[in-house]
Amino acid sequence: MQNILDKINGDFKKVDLDKEYEKALSNPNFKLMTSKLKMDEDILKQNTSIILECANEYENCKNCKCLLDCKNKVEGYCYIPVNFEGSLTFTYKPCKYKEHMIYKNKYLDNVKYFNIPNYVKEASLDKIYKTDKNRFKVINYLMDFLDDYEAHKDCKGLYLHGNFGCGKTYLISAIFNELAKNNYKSCIIFWPEFLRQAFYDDFNSKYEYVKKVPLLLIDDIGAEGLTAWNRDEILCPLLQYRMDNNLTTFFTSNLNLKELEIHLSSSKDGVDEVKAKRIISRIEQLTKDVEMVSKNLRK
Repeated sequence: MQNILDKINGDFKKVDLDKEYEKALSNPNFKLMTSKLKMDEDILKQNTSIILECANEYENCKNCKCLLDCKNKVEGYCYIPVNFEGSLTFTYKPCKYKEHMIYKNKYLDNVKYFNIPNYVKEASLDKIYKTDKNRFKVINYLMDFLDDYEAHKDCKGLYLHGNFGCGKTYLISAIFNELAKNNYKSCIIFWPEFLRQAFYDDFNSKYEYVKKVPLLLIDDIGAEGLTAWNRDEILCPLLQYRMDNNLTTFFTSNLNLKELEIHLSSSKDGVDEVKAKRIISRIEQLTKDVEMVSKNLRK
């Protein structure tokens, strides 16, 4: 008796699938997709609702004018059916607008960030604030640096210090992003948070990358909670390696070099002026010391 009931239910289900499939074929996108798949009709019938969803997303794409106009579930992507070695699978394919964005932003793969906000990652030369004369010296230096670095000249970075929120990190990130377009590798690390991750499992690999990357920005040095260990075992070897290998290094800070020296000399382990001076000496070898005092752009 149960076998008979199962057969009857199976027959009803098949009739429903057939009706649903025939109805879906009136959708020209559905009909086009199923014809291109070249698969057994029974498989297509079993997946009618999903293929119909793909057809509707495809219709959205045909009428779309830009990414902001996207009506699909995943912005910039169309859900499509694929015949993969005889099996029906589904995948997301980027639309032409998304592909253009991916291509346009491909250069960003050349810049690594550790704990840096998105607005800094998106920094560009055409968006930098240029109306404050207090920024001219830094902007001019960075533009000269850009030309010199691309001409393969030996270039010092900047020890760029000044008031909070005046755009120090943004300016240097804009230069790194510009160089990334020509495949130059760089890295920006928020120094206080980078040190807090020193006991994470993946820290050694990050540290090795930071140590050897061609262009490096150590952001907000002097704001970290100093210990003798992170000064002597992390910062000092990092700077020594970059100095020995002539790797361009930038710093941003709210402290000038004298203030930074005081900060680096005092830790919970005591005062060590000699080791602090060694750090400052390496920073001076790697950079040009420049102050920038400007309006707080974060207000």
